[in-house]
Amino acid sequence: MKSPPIPATPPGGVEGALSPAAAAALLEEAADLLVVYLDFPAALRTCERAARSLSAGGLAGERAGAFLEVKCSLCVVGIQALAEMDRWREALAWVLQYYQAPEKLPPKVLELCLLLYSKMKDPGAVLGAARAWLRDPDNQGLPEWPALAELHLQRVLLPLGHVSEAEELVGSAAFSEQQRLDALQAICTARHQQRHRPTGSEEHQQLNQEGTSRKLLSLLALLRRLWASVLSHFASLPFKKSLLATLVLCLLLVRFDPAQGCPSHPSLNTDQEFPPRSSVCFREGPLASCQARDGGFVFIRSSPLTFCFVPETW
Repeated sequence: MKSPPIPATPPGGVEGALSPAAAAALLEEAADLLVVYLDFPAALRTCERAARSLSAGGLAGERAGAFLEVKCSLCVVGIQALAEMDRWREALAWVLQYYQAPEKLPPKVLELCLLLYSKMKDPGAVLGAARAWLRDPDNQGLPEWPALAELHLQRVLLPLGHVSEAEELVGSAAFSEQQRLDALQAICTARHQQRHRPTGSEEHQQLNQEGTSRKLLSLLALLRRLWASVLSHFASLPFKKSLLATLVLCLLLVRFDPAQGCPSHPSLNTDQEFPPRSSVCFREGPLASCQARDGGFVFIRSSPLTFCFVPETW
């Protein structure tokens, strides 16, 4: 990228003796610094130097109109440079030093200020200047007046809650039929919101309820995560095996509970004493098909599962 151009010096070295060509050259230089080189401080300094030179001149006729147009464009570039440097709060005061009164602001400059301050959520900073400009009789005859009045109503008065002032402006403004309908609809919406706006205590209570609800939801989410973690831990493979082994052991204990006695079987003598050391085997099937050997096996069939007691001496 090329380096920024060296600021031009007004002819004769005197800031108040700018020709239209020199003023236009400074405007072009400031625009290049702003858009091409992104040198916002240099662009602002160029605008300030040119605007001071134009403000010092007392011109009339066509030459005065050309200078006023260049001066307006310089202020637009300067406002953009301030916004780029995050110094947008200084924009209105910066342009007023070259126009002395809000009523003298060009419509383009006032429109840019209204858009800038409303976008930055600070419409109150430009409220007084917009009021003064719109109430000035000389400005009310300008073709830009209805558009600026509508912009002031939508971006400044209604966001600040000045509904009555907005109604007065609609009644006195030279709006078109469509502009008047849009403005009245916006006023009705703002008034409805104003009536249903909660009071300070209700708003405080609502904020407390919202805070409590958020805390409760956070707690429930934490408990849900903990419960999921516990379930995932106990659902692991070793736990499943342990649970299955425990279940089988409980079934065996129920089957061999001494207090319940032994199921009756026609071939089993309940008074018979088994050897003190024996082992148990299981066979499935409705009947026991083993043959006795050296005293035989002892079969008990209380269900499709057959229990076979085998003395260890065998």
